[in-house]
Amino acid sequence: MTGWQTLFYKEVLRFWKVGLQTIGAPVFSALLYLLIFSHVLDAHVQVYEGVSYTAFLAPGLVMMSVLQNAFANSSSSLIQSKITGSLVFVQLAPLSHRAWFAAYVGSSIVRALAVGLGVGAAAWLFARFSLAQPLWALAFALCGAALMGALGLIAGLWAEKFDQMAAFQNFLVMPLTMLSGVFYSVHSLPAFWQSASRLNPFFYVIDGFRYGFFGISDVSPWLALGVTAAASAACSLLALALLKSGYKLRS
Repeated sequence: MTGWQTLFYKEVLRFWKVGLQTIGAPVFSALLYLLIFSHVLDAHVQVYEGVSYTAFLAPGLVMMSVLQNAFANSSSSLIQSKITGSLVFVQLAPLSHRAWFAAYVGSSIVRALAVGLGVGAAAWLFARFSLAQPLWALAFALCGAALMGALGLIAGLWAEKFDQMAAFQNFLVMPLTMLSGVFYSVHSLPAFWQSASRLNPFFYVIDGFRYGFFGISDVSPWLALGVTAAASAACSLLALALLKSGYKLRS
C-alpha cells in the first residue's frame, strides 16, 4: 500500500473500531430530532405541496449529520494526535502534504456517508420518501462531506486544546448548520433573514441535497452546486497550504 492509503486505512479503522459512538450515536440523535419535530409539526406545517413535513425534514437531517460528522472526524483525529503526542509517528513517515490531506479528508467522507446512509435508512421508516434526482443528492453529499472534512482539518491544525476545538465547533459549525434550512424553508423567513441565509454556504449544501430528493429547491441547484464546490475548493486549498507549511505541526 502507498503511504496515503495506509494513513487512510488507519483513519478509517480509528472511527470504525468505535462505530457505536462514531456512527450509531449520530444516527440515534438524528432520529430523535425526526421523531420530536415530526410529531409536533407534521400536522401543522407543509413546506412543499404534496410533501409532508416529516419527509421534508428527513434530507435536512441526513445532510446535517453528514456535515457534522465529516468535520468531527478530521478535526478530532488531529487534535487527539497532537495532544497525546502520537502525531509524531505520522510525521516521521515520508508522506507529502497531499497524502495527509487525501487520507484525512477521504476518511471523513467515508464516515460522513456511513452516518448519512444510516440516518437516511432510519428516516425512510417514518417517511417513505424517494430520490427524484439521485445524482444530485450524491454530488451534494460528496461535496458537502469534502468541504467539512477540509474545514475539520483546518480546525485540527489550528487548535491546540480541546476547548479551542469545542469553541470552533460550537460557535461556527453548529450555528451555520442549524441556520441552514434543515428544519425550515428560507422562504418562510423575513426578507432580511432570507438574505442572510444566502451568505451561509451550508444553506446551499442542504438546499441542493434536498433537491435530489424532491426535485424542488429554494435556489437553483446549479447555483447551489457552484457555491458548494467553490467553498470546498477554498477550504481544501487552505488546508493543503497549512499542511505544506507545517502550520502548528513543526516546533
